[in-house]
Amino acid sequence: MNHRATELLGSVHLRQTEPRLAILRTLLKTDTLLTQEQIAEQIGPDAPNKTTIYRTLTQLLDKNLVHQAYLDDRTSHFELAHHCGERQCHPHFTCVHCKQTHCLTGISTQLVELPKGFSVQRQQIHIDGVCPNCQTMNKTKEIERV
Repeated sequence: MNHRATELLGSVHLRQTEPRLAILRTLLKTDTLLTQEQIAEQIGPDAPNKTTIYRTLTQLLDKNLVHQAYLDDRTSHFELAHHCGERQCHPHFTCVHCKQTHCLTGISTQLVELPKGFSVQRQQIHIDGVCPNCQTMNKTKEIERV
């Protein structure tokens, strides 16, 4: 994990600092989007302060290492941008039961064609539903009730 974080920073000519490495390691080991607060929680007691995390995420966004998504709660959520294009990223799926947001990298979407005079800055697709894990848990609960 540490080697991959180092590689990512080197690929965009960013110096290896502990906050950058810690944030990238955290994003590398998850398959869901994380808020700034969740990143700090997962790093643990040695997490950088909120300002440092914000500045570091901004630097990683500027270098296209990290993707930012705004979900229904209007809070920024972050993930590695290795599956994202410049103007479009893969769809995101939020489970209405467990509230986890998952990246749907295997699904391709097309950019929306806008009327003349409009230009796309970024297109995001967000889907709400029930994840496989919660569906399995719900079926188990239904069986136990019978």
